[in-house]
Amino acid sequence: MIAVLGSANMDLVVTVDRAPGRGETVTGRTYDTVPGGKGANQALAAARAGADVAFLGAVGDDDFGLRITALLSADGVDVSGLVVSDRPTGTAHITVDGDGDNSIVVVPGANGTVTELTDAHRAVIDAADAVLLQLELPLALVTEAARYAHERGVRVVLTPAPAVPLPEELLAAVDVLVPNEHEAALLTGDGDPVTAARSLAARGGDVVVTLGARGAVRVSGESTTQVAAFAVAAVDTTAAGDTFAGVLAAGLASGLEWPAALRRASAAAALSVQRPGASSSMPSRAEIDAFLSED
Repeated sequence: MIAVLGSANMDLVVTVDRAPGRGETVTGRTYDTVPGGKGANQALAAARAGADVAFLGAVGDDDFGLRITALLSADGVDVSGLVVSDRPTGTAHITVDGDGDNSIVVVPGANGTVTELTDAHRAVIDAADAVLLQLELPLALVTEAARYAHERGVRVVLTPAPAVPLPEELLAAVDVLVPNEHEAALLTGDGDPVTAARSLAARGGDVVVTLGARGAVRVSGESTTQVAAFAVAAVDTTAAGDTFAGVLAAGLASGLEWPAALRRASAAAALSVQRPGASSSMPSRAEIDAFLSED
């Protein structure tokens, strides 16, 4: 089982031909509301890839919260650890340009009320094979959860986004770190993703830096492996990284070796960028299998 401790947001998505500059107004093409949040996204990605998943977090007592909870439940995610807060459900305000690239502003809302590890959280983590973490919840909580899981031999997978300086005690508890190249550069001060990955891996553990259309690079000890991306036409890159991380965790938890788990994660990300939205873009296990069989 995979435990995901993280954020649940409603994504408010606007598509434009090009993103506005500072002080500029542009006309949008479409607007949609799509359940998202890095935690909920990773939980959905892992569940759709075939993993048993439990989600830990908070939503508001509002329509957005009800929709997110219903979606997670419909995909088989255990939502008994999803608390209803008196604060509104978190939102992510997303602009997607004509090239499929995005910029995002997150308003935490109910996510900001998840500030400490509870006995209920600990019970779920104790029963898990892996715990997925991101940084849309308070950093102190993420650090506490990582340390708790690590001490109990539960694999800790961290997506360090939104990127902030990470305390050493958090990095020391992470088994698999999955930054994108921007996050890896911010964490290390090195713009070369391979060098950055080696720097991050020097403390121990595995590091997988995602590179978008250029694939990914994995560093483990002295070993460096380039992971090829699948060539597809991107429509919307929102949640591609969350899809990759969730499917990677699902693959590793199911017993796949690293090469196979990385290939499935890359395939899932390639499928997701061909569809608009976050949760709406994430493929099922059958879709991933079919995609790989055609390659």
